[in-house]
Amino acid sequence: MGRKSGVIVVLVMCANAAEAKKLAGAAVDQRLAACGNVMGANAISIYRWKGKVEQAREVLLVLKTTRSRFSALEELLRKLHSYELPEIIALAVFAGSAPYLDWVQENVRD
Repeated sequence: MGRKSGVIVVLVMCANAAEAKKLAGAAVDQRLAACGNVMGANAISIYRWKGKVEQAREVLLVLKTTRSRFSALEELLRKLHSYELPEIIALAVFAGSAPYLDWVQENVRD
Protein backbone atom coordinates (compact mmCIF):
# COMPACT_ATOMS: atom_id res chain seq x y z
CA MET A 1 0.00 0.00 0.00
CA GLY A 2 1.16 3.47 -0.81
CA ARG A 3 0.12 6.76 0.67
CA LYS A 4 -2.97 8.90 0.34
CA SER A 5 -3.03 10.54 -3.05
CA GLY A 6 -4.78 13.11 -5.19
CA VAL A 7 -5.39 10.39 -7.78
CA ILE A 8 -8.98 9.53 -8.71
CA VAL A 9 -10.63 6.88 -10.86
CA VAL A 10 -13.37 8.15 -13.17
CA LEU A 11 -16.05 5.72 -14.39
CA VAL A 12 -17.89 6.49 -17.63
CA MET A 13 -20.47 4.23 -19.26
CA CYS A 14 -20.35 4.45 -23.06
CA ALA A 15 -22.60 3.32 -25.89
CA ASN A 16 -19.87 1.19 -27.47
CA ALA A 17 -16.12 0.49 -27.57
CA ALA A 18 -15.51 3.02 -30.35
CA GLU A 19 -16.96 5.81 -28.22
CA ALA A 20 -14.99 4.69 -25.15
CA LYS A 21 -11.74 4.63 -27.18
CA LYS A 22 -12.49 8.09 -28.59
CA LEU A 23 -13.10 9.52 -25.10
CA ALA A 24 -10.01 7.83 -23.64
CA GLY A 25 -7.82 8.98 -26.52
CA ALA A 26 -8.95 12.59 -26.21
CA ALA A 27 -8.51 12.59 -22.43
CA VAL A 28 -4.99 11.13 -22.58
CA ASP A 29 -3.99 13.31 -25.54
CA GLN A 30 -5.05 16.46 -23.65
CA ARG A 31 -3.31 15.24 -20.45
CA LEU A 32 -6.61 15.15 -18.58
CA ALA A 33 -6.11 11.45 -17.81
CA ALA A 34 -2.95 9.37 -17.59
CA CYS A 35 -4.67 6.19 -18.73
CA GLY A 36 -7.99 4.87 -19.94
CA ASN A 37 -9.21 1.27 -19.86
CA VAL A 38 -12.04 0.14 -22.15
CA MET A 39 -13.79 -2.72 -20.36
CA GLY A 40 -15.59 -4.73 -23.07
CA ALA A 41 -19.26 -4.77 -24.10
CA ASN A 42 -20.47 -7.21 -21.46
CA ALA A 43 -22.04 -4.62 -19.18
CA ILE A 44 -25.83 -4.63 -19.14
CA SER A 45 -27.22 -1.49 -17.57
CA ILE A 46 -30.75 -1.35 -16.19
CA TYR A 47 -31.92 2.15 -15.33
CA ARG A 48 -34.89 4.48 -15.21
CA TRP A 49 -34.90 7.16 -17.91
CA LYS A 50 -37.72 9.61 -18.58
CA GLY A 51 -40.19 7.55 -16.55
CA LYS A 52 -39.42 4.16 -18.14
CA VAL A 53 -37.20 1.30 -17.04
CA GLU A 54 -34.64 0.78 -19.79
CA GLN A 55 -31.94 -1.79 -20.50
CA ALA A 56 -28.83 -1.32 -22.63
CA ARG A 57 -25.58 -3.07 -23.41
CA GLU A 58 -22.76 -0.65 -22.63
CA VAL A 59 -18.99 -0.40 -22.33
CA LEU A 60 -17.27 0.83 -19.16
CA LEU A 61 -14.45 3.33 -19.54
CA VAL A 62 -12.14 3.66 -16.51
CA LEU A 63 -9.91 6.74 -16.46
CA LYS A 64 -7.11 7.55 -14.02
CA THR A 65 -6.50 11.22 -13.28
CA THR A 66 -6.17 13.67 -10.41
CA ARG A 67 -8.72 15.71 -8.47
CA SER A 68 -7.27 18.92 -9.87
CA ARG A 69 -7.90 17.75 -13.48
CA PHE A 70 -11.42 16.40 -12.89
CA SER A 71 -13.38 19.53 -13.86
CA ALA A 72 -11.59 19.86 -17.19
CA LEU A 73 -11.94 16.10 -17.82
CA GLU A 74 -15.66 16.20 -17.03
CA GLU A 75 -16.12 19.13 -19.43
CA LEU A 76 -14.34 17.22 -22.23
CA LEU A 77 -16.34 14.04 -21.59
CA ARG A 78 -19.66 15.91 -21.62
CA LYS A 79 -18.71 17.63 -24.89
CA LEU A 80 -17.70 14.40 -26.70
CA HIS A 81 -20.13 11.88 -25.18
CA SER A 82 -23.14 10.74 -27.21
CA TYR A 83 -25.49 10.55 -24.21
CA GLU A 84 -27.73 13.42 -23.14
CA LEU A 85 -26.79 12.66 -19.51
CA PRO A 86 -23.56 10.64 -19.37
CA GLU A 87 -22.49 8.82 -16.21
CA ILE A 88 -19.27 10.47 -15.03
CA ILE A 89 -18.40 9.33 -11.50
CA ALA A 90 -15.12 10.00 -9.70
CA LEU A 91 -13.84 7.75 -6.92
CA ALA A 92 -10.93 8.74 -4.69
CA VAL A 93 -7.88 6.49 -4.58
CA PHE A 94 -7.09 6.25 -0.89
CA ALA A 95 -3.85 4.30 -1.38
CA GLY A 96 -1.91 2.46 -4.04
CA SER A 97 1.51 1.72 -5.44
CA ALA A 98 3.50 4.92 -4.91
CA PRO A 99 5.37 4.67 -8.26
CA TYR A 100 2.06 4.17 -10.12
CA LEU A 101 0.35 7.08 -8.34
CA ASP A 102 3.38 9.26 -9.14
CA TRP A 103 3.15 8.18 -12.81
CA VAL A 104 -0.53 9.19 -12.95
CA GLN A 105 0.24 12.61 -11.46
CA GLU A 106 3.20 13.11 -13.81
CA ASN A 107 1.10 12.38 -16.87
CA VAL A 108 -1.76 14.74 -16.14
CA ARG A 109 0.26 17.83 -15.29
CA ASP A 110 -0.57 21.05 -17.10
